[in-house]
Amino acid sequence: MIEKPIISAAEAAGKIREGDSLMVGGFLACGSPHTIIQALKEKGTKNLTLICNDTAAHDLKSGKITGVGYLVQGKQFKKIIASHIGLNQETQRQMNAGETVVELVPQGTLAEQVRAAGSGLGGFLTPTGVGTEVEKGKQVILVNDRPFLLELPLKADVAIIKAKKADRAGNLVYNATARNFNPLMATAANLVIAEAEEIVEIGEIDPNEVHTPSIFVDFLVKAERLEW
Repeated sequence: MIEKPIISAAEAAGKIREGDSLMVGGFLACGSPHTIIQALKEKGTKNLTLICNDTAAHDLKSGKITGVGYLVQGKQFKKIIASHIGLNQETQRQMNAGETVVELVPQGTLAEQVRAAGSGLGGFLTPTGVGTEVEKGKQVILVNDRPFLLELPLKADVAIIKAKKADRAGNLVYNATARNFNPLMATAANLVIAEAEEIVEIGEIDPNEVHTPSIFVDFLVKAERLEW
């Protein structure tokens, strides 16, 4: 196997350019690539489109922030596509003030949109959202007299994901519930940067334990312990 380049978090942030669409793995910051997020915060790249399950947490009263909430705080997103913003008061404020476009998507639909992009599908049909605000602007297709919405695949320029362990070829293993959006997003971006808590030699990971094969990964970053 060919070894993938191991780069610094700052170098990873440098590969995310202004105007890019950016997928970030994790669920309420669990399984998010915090080291790369902090580097991207420091770089300050703006006008990004975020594709993420949620925008983590930001309590305006206490000032506590987690995960991509740091990037929201820096107003680095022009648009956010997510299923949940309930714990991030700054995202809510920016949406209500018209500072950031927020597109709320049912969680299962969002996951399937990402999966469809990674699988090369042209879209899929779902009954979720029929007759609600979600239906607006979408094609409704009848199947056996039952209405379904046609949802299109969702792809990104860059995906930054988080693994428990990686080998130098880029094979990834996720820990517990960090195996949420990370495996899907690894297949659905033009450039995939994986942050790993541990990077081992090729052959040290049992092939049966690999969750994301190396072919999907372009660069590796060694995770750092951060104080939140």
